[in-house]
Parts: sequence; structure tokens; C-alpha cells
Amino acid sequence: MKKNKNYVDLKDQPVPEGQHLLEVDDLKMYFHTEDGVVRAVDGVSYTLDRGETLGVVGESGSGKSVTAMTIMGLISMPPGKIEGGDVRYRGRSILEMTEEEMQHIRGNDIAMIFQDPMTSLNPVYKIGKQVGEGLRLHRGYSKQEALKRATELLDLVGIPEPEKRVNEYPHQFSGGMRQRVMIAMALACDPDILIADEPTTALDVTIQAQIIELMQEMQEKNGNAIIMITHDLGVVADMADKIMVMYAGRPVEFGTADEIFYESRHPYTWGLIRSIPEQAIDEKKPLTPIHGNPPSLMNLPEGCVFSPRCPYATDKCRKQRPERVVTESGHYSACHYSGDPEFLKNAPETSRTRKDSKKGGEA
Repeated sequence: MKKNKNYVDLKDQPVPEGQHLLEVDDLKMYFHTEDGVVRAVDGVSYTLDRGETLGVVGESGSGKSVTAMTIMGLISMPPGKIEGGDVRYRGRSILEMTEEEMQHIRGNDIAMIFQDPMTSLNPVYKIGKQVGEGLRLHRGYSKQEALKRATELLDLVGIPEPEKRVNEYPHQFSGGMRQRVMIAMALACDPDILIADEPTTALDVTIQAQIIELMQEMQEKNGNAIIMITHDLGVVADMADKIMVMYAGRPVEFGTADEIFYESRHPYTWGLIRSIPEQAIDEKKPLTPIHGNPPSLMNLPEGCVFSPRCPYATDKCRKQRPERVVTESGHYSACHYSGDPEFLKNAPETSRTRKDSKKGGEA
């Protein structure tokens, strides 16, 4: 794809007054298969502005990645079909854009780091060519200019000897280095929004911390927004401004990071918090698992989708789908009892301990 001289880069356009950089409004993406309809994303809503980080958390199969792939226009239709809602970038509906327009958006305005860098990188092309590809497509760089910039980007993300490594192949890089290459590719065109789909999966703890720190440094420098997708609340604890908790294709809780960790209102969120190792609290205290398995998205339970696994479920939960209970700050929870003070006493002790610890540290 050659750069279209008549195309107006949306990054050069101001965000319309009263709107946000990215607005996801009641998005529904279903897959129609021979066995039935898979409700992979069923009513996701959130907003994002420049410099903000949104954490999207939930178990595998909760719809996190499908939501991101829908925003990027990477879902094959059919079998996928958008059953409702909208996604707006700088006031323009992404879902109404042509494929040519989306080609200009991908990698330039909105970039994505995929889960597995080994399968995302092409094994037969050198790293420099892959990192510089977006620059040639979107910025009109020559081959030499793109290679030079690719070398600079590898140096920027902390890869040693970038002049040498730019001419090597993916199999010659470690897992952590490949993930850094993916970040360099995503940041090449200075995107407004960076979607990171479990970028620290399968990496050791030290490398995880380095990758997260690198993303934060890049955000401070460029001011881009980040959507961090993970199954681990601990990963987004220190970097997310807002957190959306998803279960079975639906958002069950949404709020600021402090609200989710210290004032969570949904039993599923409590389960995720209790699953975080917290050595500082009690070394001998075992983790509390969430019993059972997520439901089939083709055969969701009646009422609350979490009720079969929820230790607090009542007959009302099993029969009636809960509406979102929203606080004045915008913090919401899809639970029948999230407004009941007595029910909220069941919140994990770790949340209250962390809150008290935080207050003590700030005093």
C-alpha cells in the first residue's frame, strides 16, 4: 500500500469538543458458527484520552482480545458480525471506515502488540525490515531511511548492538528481546493509541517488569494512550489509570485503578484480587481460587453470567440479569447487590489492607 497523498492523517485532526480520543459504545461482536452464536463481545463501553492507560482484565475467553481486534478491524466477517454499538476514534466511526481507510489507521494511528511475538514476527524477514515496514507504508520512508530509523528504535527499546541486530532474524532473539522488537514496531509511527495484548505473557518476572517500565517510559515521552490487556490484575496495578473487568464477553466492573483495587464491588473482581500473590500480607496464607470454569459463550447461563461460580449467588442472581449500578464517579458494577453496604463487607481483606497501607505511606 503506497501512501495516499489525499488521505488526511486523523492524528493531525483535533478531537471534537466534548468527545474523547477513543470511544467504545455498547460494542457487540458475535461469531455465527454451525454450532451456534458465540457472543464474544456483548456490550463493552469505555472512553480513553491521550496519556491515559486502560487495563482490560479477565480470564481467557472473556472477550478482551476480540474487543481489541474489533477496534483494529482484524476480525473476519463472516463468521464475525458486529451486532451493535460503535467505536469512534477522534469522533469518526471506525466501524464505518473502508478497508483502505483502516489500512491508514492500523500501525499509524492505532498500533497493537500481539500476544506471541514469535508467531507475530515473520521468520524469513530480517528484524530491520519488519520494524521499518510501517514507516515505509505510512510515512513514505525509503528503504535506507526505514532501516536507519529501525536501528534507532531498537536502541530506544533497549536492544544491545542495534546496528548488528537489525540485520538478524527473529529466531536469533530471546523472548524478551522479541517482545521489545514488537514494541519498537508498534511505536515506529508514534501512534495515538497502543493496544498491548498480554505483552508480558510467558516472560519471567524480571523481563515483565522491564517491558512494563519501557511502555511507561514511551508513554511519558510520546503522550500516547495505552490499552493493556491481561488476565493478571497485578500487571496493571501500578500502570493503569482505569480498569475494566470482563467476564464471558461482558464488562462486569469498571472504575479507576484505586476504585477497582480498594473499593471493588463485584464478586468476580474480588476473586481476581484474591488470586494475586501478596507475600507482604501473609507468607503462609494460601491463594483463594475462583472455583469452576467460565461458561460457554454459546450457552450462557440465565441471569448473572457469573452466578454458577459466585459464592454469594442467590435465586435472583440465577434468574435475573443484573443492571449496572453506577456511582457518582462513574464506577460501575454489574451485580444486584453492589449497592448493598452489608454485601460489600465480603470484599477481600487484601483490598482494605492495601488501602490502609497506602494511606499510611502517604501520611
